[in-house]
Amino acid sequence: MVSKSETDFAVLDPKDVLWVDLLDPNGEEKHATEDFLDTEIQSRAQAEEIESSSRYFETEKAIFANTNFLLPGPEEYAMEAVSFTLVKSSLVTVREVPLRSITELQRKVYAMPKLFPTGYSILVSILDQRVDLDADMIELMSKEIAQYSKRINQKEDINEEFLLDINQLQENAMIVRENIVDKQRLISSLIKSDKYPKDLESRFQILLQDVVSLINHANFSFERLEYLQNTVLGLINLDQNNIMKIFTLVSVLLMPATLITGFYGMNVELPMALLSYAWIIIVLIMLVVVVAILLIFKRKKML
Repeated sequence: MVSKSETDFAVLDPKDVLWVDLLDPNGEEKHATEDFLDTEIQSRAQAEEIESSSRYFETEKAIFANTNFLLPGPEEYAMEAVSFTLVKSSLVTVREVPLRSITELQRKVYAMPKLFPTGYSILVSILDQRVDLDADMIELMSKEIAQYSKRINQKEDINEEFLLDINQLQENAMIVRENIVDKQRLISSLIKSDKYPKDLESRFQILLQDVVSLINHANFSFERLEYLQNTVLGLINLDQNNIMKIFTLVSVLLMPATLITGFYGMNVELPMALLSYAWIIIVLIMLVVVVAILLIFKRKKML
């Protein structure tokens, strides 16, 4: 069910409540839920804490768990904190924004309530759908990485923007991996608990295996991005070296000509200085020197 008001709670028995979903609740709605289930609802600040003791803990009456859900954007990903509270057989979820995985599951609960006998079965279904969505994100990321790798192999224009795009993909890969590791921590903690129904243990174990597989894929994607980044940096360095080589070659080729013109520019008598065709001989000498330098550079494989 999705209910938040005291009026709705007044006609219900806590044993009959399967799921209370609080979407951007105010203080009154939280207090009504706390009074109805006789438990505390965590605040957003508590849900966003990163300490392990705050991300998951148990009391005699309830289980409190916090995790992050990924929100994919056009370029970068964001994480939204979601709080779960399990009281006996009831589940309470607290979130600030609409989430596709929860919205889709609500429809399934309304359509097939017999498949969800307890709040624990709803929680494992939420995590299952969330892991599937994370897998889709990793798959899309892998396709993006393959496209960038193809662009490098095709020797497309490698510039600063290209490098920044790869850096953004690295940031996304780290966020995805962090999000999946957070799911692994939550599922591992639930498996160790003695409160959840043991008939769900196989589903939790399968989820844990899927999460471990996703972590391996995320690590591989990040390593591949590092390889691409190093490749791009290497290509940029090669281009810069080629440019510097051209400037160096031009300077070396002009040095003899500059030296000769410097001699004949002095106000002293030099050989052939008075001949009318001396400039032709001087130009030929310059050309011979330039060709000789080019041949030497090619023989030394410096070009």
